[in-house]
Amino acid sequence: MYSERMGINPEVLLKTLWGDFYLNAKAKKIMKGAQVKGKKPLFVQLVLDNIWSLYDAVVTRRDKEKVEKVLASLDVKVMARDSRHSDPKVLLSAICSQWLPVSQAVLSMVCNKLPSPLHIAAERVEKLMSVGVRRFDTLPERTQELKNAFLQCSSNENAPVIVFVSKMFAVDTQALPENKQRPLTQEEIAQRRELARQRHAERMAAEQIATVGQQNHSVNNPVDIQARGQYKDEMEPQVLKESKSEEQIETFIAFARVYSGVVKKGQRIFILGPKYDPAQGLSMLPEQCSPSDSLPEVPHLSCCFIENIYLLMGRELEELEEVPSGNVLGIKGLEDVVLKSATISTTPACPPFTPLNFEASPILRVAIEPKHPSEMPKLVRGMRLLNQADPCAEVLIQETGEHVLVTAGEVHLQRCLDDLKDRFAKIEISASEPIIPFRETVVRPPKVDMVNEDLGKQQKVAVIHQVKEEGSHGRSSETLDVDSSGLVTLTTPNKLATVGVRAIPLPQEVTCLLENSSALIRTLEQVNMSLREGRNLDISVKTLEAIADLKAQLESMLQGRKWRNAVEQIWAFGPRRCGPNILLNKLEGYHRPSLWQCLCREDTSGKNGAQAKMIREFDNSIVSGFQLATLSGPMCEEPLMGVCFSIERWDVQSSNSPHQNTFEESGTFQEALGGSKAPESINSLEVTSNEPSQTKRCQEATPAECYGPVSGQLIAAMKEACRHAFQAQPQRLMAAMYTCEIMASAEVLGRVYGVLGKREGRILHEEMKEGTEIFIVKAVLPVAESFGFADEIRKRTSGLASPQMVFSHWEVISSDPSWVPTTEEEYLHFGEKADSTNQALKYMNAVRRRKGLYVEEKIVEHAEKQRTLSKNK
Repeated sequence: MYSERMGINPEVLLKTLWGDFYLNAKAKKIMKGAQVKGKKPLFVQLVLDNIWSLYDAVVTRRDKEKVEKVLASLDVKVMARDSRHSDPKVLLSAICSQWLPVSQAVLSMVCNKLPSPLHIAAERVEKLMSVGVRRFDTLPERTQELKNAFLQCSSNENAPVIVFVSKMFAVDTQALPENKQRPLTQEEIAQRRELARQRHAERMAAEQIATVGQQNHSVNNPVDIQARGQYKDEMEPQVLKESKSEEQIETFIAFARVYSGVVKKGQRIFILGPKYDPAQGLSMLPEQCSPSDSLPEVPHLSCCFIENIYLLMGRELEELEEVPSGNVLGIKGLEDVVLKSATISTTPACPPFTPLNFEASPILRVAIEPKHPSEMPKLVRGMRLLNQADPCAEVLIQETGEHVLVTAGEVHLQRCLDDLKDRFAKIEISASEPIIPFRETVVRPPKVDMVNEDLGKQQKVAVIHQVKEEGSHGRSSETLDVDSSGLVTLTTPNKLATVGVRAIPLPQEVTCLLENSSALIRTLEQVNMSLREGRNLDISVKTLEAIADLKAQLESMLQGRKWRNAVEQIWAFGPRRCGPNILLNKLEGYHRPSLWQCLCREDTSGKNGAQAKMIREFDNSIVSGFQLATLSGPMCEEPLMGVCFSIERWDVQSSNSPHQNTFEESGTFQEALGGSKAPESINSLEVTSNEPSQTKRCQEATPAECYGPVSGQLIAAMKEACRHAFQAQPQRLMAAMYTCEIMASAEVLGRVYGVLGKREGRILHEEMKEGTEIFIVKAVLPVAESFGFADEIRKRTSGLASPQMVFSHWEVISSDPSWVPTTEEEYLHFGEKADSTNQALKYMNAVRRRKGLYVEEKIVEHAEKQRTLSKNK
């Protein structure tokens, strides 16, 4: 519009619209130096001034003559109802919706700014096709050829169909286009009226016959029976139709995007699971096969028909016959084969895509059961549908048989429960109290006490003495020893193995790095396992670079004398071999294969055997004990986080029976080699399995052998040693934290702070939104204190503050759950019983009570103050 008026190129206007440029009206030129010359910038001249003048005429002055001039100049026609409205904002909205419509502006910006499917980068294509640790050049040739199909984004008939389903969403079956009733013609209306009139006449005649039959008491009259049967046949379909209309059936539609080819209605396609291997599929399937052929069974590969395809138009769906590549569509018919996301294609050479990552991670869980036990099948089906419909919800079945729903927060939980009750299961359900997860960790010994007085070794000695007392209750003091430095030495009951473990707190940045790199650590563990088993696994260059970067970051973060060579001495991560805890190998003379051996392997084929022989027997027992210890801590059986266990002693004595020793060695080497039998251990295995030798062993068994195999006792001893080493350090709970953003006006800011302080929240920062009187407050809030937080803050502020909460991190609770007054200053300040509320102890006891563990609490606190209800006389 401006280019036509001023005769200036639109590209020049776009470049100069923002910046230090102004319009010279006389010369009709755009010139520099608006700020120096005191001129209005070009954006103010062309855009803002016109908008301000419209606001001034319509809202501020309400000048009808000027409004009519503006409408005439803009060539905008406004309805008389809008122009006569008492609220000027109605007229302003009517003018702007025609002058500057939002829909056209957004659509044009999407078309101009978002990249076209044809402009996809080759690196992104390779990243999409290379799942996990695989390199693109190690994929089958037919799979690599599909890269051209991605880049071309072709819609030819010969192009392979490649579609990615990002999520499934539920739609009422009656809302589908094929189920909607089309408008009836006049002839159809007349026919239905005539048919209804005939049926009504027949029904009236049947009722008259039934009435006459009752008056004559002719119950067995054949005419009466025939009339009642005809009436029943007329009414049953109507009743069934009404009952079906009351029950709304949900249909799942797949939200998908076409990367190549043309998707057609009624087409048969392959469904590729997330664990599908194209190399395995191509080796098991014949060449040039199609989904319509009868094919052998392939793992994680299935076939399915596309029932219908739809164009997604907001809440409405438009039925289509085919959709070319580059478009987004809805697909019906995949609900039985796709859970949340999937890759579908017409070729088995296509690799599966990685599922999408969502910012909101599920953290809050509840156990659900039906109010009537007979409706359990309906609950199972409803939870399966909910799991399929909500990408942020998870449905689990615990080992105890409980059905658990995991959600992102309180509002999300309530929404999921309502959907489960009203849409998917349609039964009455009962949910348990929300289960809040915690983590356990250790910290450095504090230098000051609870009243900020300098603290010496008094508390540390008291803690170690307490650990010795607790250990002496569970086992003999001969098998457990705790020294002043926190080193725990524990011997197995058969006196054949001894381990010495020390617990060290990890720096906070290391803990965060390990937690965020769990997927990469899991990949590293898979690579090391394949190397131990002698298999060659082709790793992508980016994966190797990410592992090397992780190692470099750990080396830079673990600095100091006690962390010297710690990264090279890492034995394992835990729990589940990918958690934020570390097992260190501080044993003298035991140099096992490095955890980072994939970074420095040139010729692994000749080194695998030598590296396997370097692994000491019962190595896996130490790792298994560490994994069990980090999975459930001693405080309340919650997983550990940010703890480093250093193995400083490990002695294993040989038993009296030579056959037992030989058998354990061969079994240990088999375990270290990944289950393959070592050639030199076959003869010894045969001797051990001989019946006379077994009888002799049983007759000559010593009391030490009655406790079972060494490996099992070593696992239990390692687990107990880690737990006692954990208790020898200052213990703390870690709470899950929400990052909370609150938008509030200035007059209710104090009330917001009051609610946050009451719920153990902490303000990070606040800033005022430019151009408004709204403050944006960013705070952190424990998940355990978040229930009812949104409702309370709305009530306290009369709806002027609205919070938005997202799970962000784990944070150490500063208070010690096992703290009691020890110093004289603490006795003077807190008293002998320390009656002040210990938040960490409250959380810990709640978790222990829920899990059925022992809770040390006094039912009667002050017995001398109790009185009977009746008055003493």
